[in-house]
Amino acid sequence: MTASTGWWIQRGIYQALANSSQLGATRIYDHPPQVASYPFISLGQSLLRDWSTGTEDGAEHLLTLHVWSRAGGKKQVHDIIEAIKSTLHDQPLTLVDHELVHLRHEFSEARPDPDGDTYHGIVRYRAVTEPAQAAAA
Repeated sequence: MTASTGWWIQRGIYQALANSSQLGATRIYDHPPQVASYPFISLGQSLLRDWSTGTEDGAEHLLTLHVWSRAGGKKQVHDIIEAIKSTLHDQPLTLVDHELVHLRHEFSEARPDPDGDTYHGIVRYRAVTEPAQAAAA
């Protein structure tokens, strides 16, 4: 069984972030441990929608990243969000059996977490993919 395109996009995003010099020591998790050191990024929810036309197959992927900081204020969250944006926006990702048409930043926000100590950033990306044979045609 081949992994889904959504998983390959998540894997590509993780690798791009993990290899980014702009993020420094910021850790990236799919499932953060309860005792994770701050700051860190966690891969959040993803949504897949059919994006096919009358003649071509396609898929739209909405992916959410979460930024977590306890640096006192929102500045570190904003800095990490900017580093994520410059690392991912319109960057190619390697997918299996599919081509990435584009990867675009949709929105981001920074807000205090209800615990009073943590600041939380939310970053949403939109990716469009099509089967590899359609991209080569």
